[in-house]
Amino acid sequence: MLFKGLIIGLCFFCSHIAAQESVTLQLKWTHQFQFAGYYMAKQKGFYNEAGLDVTIKQANPMKPDTFGPVASGEAQFGVGHSGILQQRINGQPFVAMAALLQFSPYCWMVKDTSDIFHPRDFVNKRITAVSKNDGTELLIMLKRSGVDVDKLKVYNGENFNQAWIENKLDAMQVYVTTEPYYMTQQGVAHRLVCPQRYGMDVYSDILFTSENMLKQNPQTVEKFYQASLKGWRYAMMNMDEAIAVTQQNYAPSKSFHQLAFEAEVLKSYITPPTTSLGHMSIAKWRLIADLYGIQQNEFDEVKSHFIYKYQEPEKMQLSWMLIAAILVSIISIPLYLRLIFSQK
Repeated sequence: MLFKGLIIGLCFFCSHIAAQESVTLQLKWTHQFQFAGYYMAKQKGFYNEAGLDVTIKQANPMKPDTFGPVASGEAQFGVGHSGILQQRINGQPFVAMAALLQFSPYCWMVKDTSDIFHPRDFVNKRITAVSKNDGTELLIMLKRSGVDVDKLKVYNGENFNQAWIENKLDAMQVYVTTEPYYMTQQGVAHRLVCPQRYGMDVYSDILFTSENMLKQNPQTVEKFYQASLKGWRYAMMNMDEAIAVTQQNYAPSKSFHQLAFEAEVLKSYITPPTTSLGHMSIAKWRLIADLYGIQQNEFDEVKSHFIYKYQEPEKMQLSWMLIAAILVSIISIPLYLRLIFSQK
């Protein structure tokens, strides 16, 4: 009876410690191939293998805020833009884990007949409201060209695409794979004014967490980090499968052709030559700080805690398999001794 009780207790103990931990990832936009690596990490069981039950939450397109949910603890992880550095300087304890896009995919889209060719041409132009709320590098690009962004006229309507077509606004913040695709399909000629062409070489789609989460659950953060990168590697090596999963499970309203277009464009942003997946460097973040007008001494004060680096907890953490093996060994000792003595 004692042996049977120990076995039952062992099974209960193992099932308890092997239970998955629930975490939420807050995306910066609605579902599309832009987040395919996270979809694949869940689809292929990489999160599950790491003991994580991950909820992937899309953003509200009218208020695409990822910083708020992570700061409040509503989400444990988020995908944000390079403005996360300014957030950190301002006192928000965010930790940047990986830059999935090595360059900014945000651009201004203008009509082909527009007189806007350069950032300095934006003076007195009408732009989308979301641009002033979230388009950090886009506004910095204009400021560096001498444009007073506070004097720009803002369109506050809801249907930006239609308003842009109807000339109710001059420039619209776009993601290089989304709105330009729609306009091309409709035969609307356009061109893009992008930060990267004007020296704004910034990271984007940055996976991040909070310092509080990292301090309290360092192993959870590391497991999520490793499983997410594994998902992205799989997505990049199996593009057709990743596109299909994205369409079937997350973005059914988008065609395979549209998602394939997005994947092809973003591939050069995610895995450019000589750069490892998710790579970030202090040197580039220092340049980004300079672009945003952040003083170098301010950057130096936060840099050591801003960029993620996993540190093994000092306290030894035994895996559930190791604990189970130890318990089985302890249980087996009296059985082995009993067997030995019975043979005598």
